Amino acid sequence: MGPIKRLAVNTGGGDSPGLNATIRAVVLSSVQYGYEVLGIRRGFGGLLDDDAVQPLNHESVRGITHLGGTILGTTNKGNPFEWPTGDGGTRDRSGELLEAFQRHKLDALISIGGDGSLRIAQRLSELGLPVVGVPKTIDNDLAATELTFGFHTAVQTATEALDKLHSTAESHERVFVVEVMGRSTGWIALRSGMAATADVILIPEIPYDLGKVCAKIESRYERGRRFAIVVAAEGALPQGGEAWYKEGAKAGTAARYGGVAERLAAQISECTGYESRSLVLGHLQRGGTPVAYDRFIALRFGAAAVRTVAEGKFGTMVALNNDAMAPVPLSEAVSRIKTVDPSCDTVWTAKASGIAFGD
Repeated sequence: MGPIKRLAVNTGGGDSPGLNATIRAVVLSSVQYGYEVLGIRRGFGGLLDDDAVQPLNHESVRGITHLGGTILGTTNKGNPFEWPTGDGGTRDRSGELLEAFQRHKLDALISIGGDGSLRIAQRLSELGLPVVGVPKTIDNDLAATELTFGFHTAVQTATEALDKLHSTAESHERVFVVEVMGRSTGWIALRSGMAATADVILIPEIPYDLGKVCAKIESRYERGRRFAIVVAAEGALPQGGEAWYKEGAKAGTAARYGGVAERLAAQISECTGYESRSLVLGHLQRGGTPVAYDRFIALRFGAAAVRTVAEGKFGTMVALNNDAMAPVPLSEAVSRIKTVDPSCDTVWTAKASGIAFGD
């Protein structure tokens, strides 16, 4: 391919605190290489709509580092390989996307997203699209990078919510079961539960025994601590059982976790006789101002992505490891998720401090 002149950037999947900081770094770093930058709205599908492609410059990204969300918008419905047809089916529009890429005279794409968006980026790369990925997920479950931006903010949000629940739980002598995001990993639940001194933490990597969970709660009440806080990752599951999913998912769409907190609260009430309530933090964990660390690494990710483009290392994702940014193959980046090791020091520390995992 010839010299790079026009660089595009998009954001896909769920929003994550730090997206705007990453976009800003992409735009400002591109100036150093003389690149013109275009932003693609609403994920990959935006390339199929000429009105969704817009120029980005200093003015476009002024003052956005501290803002949550994304100025480019995002979607979970922009997969060009499985584009909805309106009748419940899908069709492949990847060829149209590649044609649109050429029509806009683009030379490279920086795709900011989680494992779903990066899988699309990998497939497009295999079709010849020059793309560099940036990892984005509050779940922190991409194995090729030590951290993803947005994770620390999500943990902070969950921790603050748990802190506030303590006074209500103690005043009413109730058990509160709080459901946090994380899909099939327990990173948010583990970190926020430890920071907020929860009594029980339930994560997908350690299937729980309901009897042991109830025994932990009963022991608190017997000692005069007549309340308890249980933090459950949305993908937490009982020993020998399955995780809970939301009902009513459309055909062809991925099932979504949901319902574990409500079910657990009911089971704990039945098992112990203590009044229990459930709370789902949901999208609160995605929103709001990114904490300082997430802004910092998001800026680094954006700048590293532009440097990777300049070096011609396409079909890769920039990853943070040992405090250094370096590209890894997209195929490696999406090959597996990063889960909590049940024998890790963090879990050991939590158990040593009296937190139960129900195992």
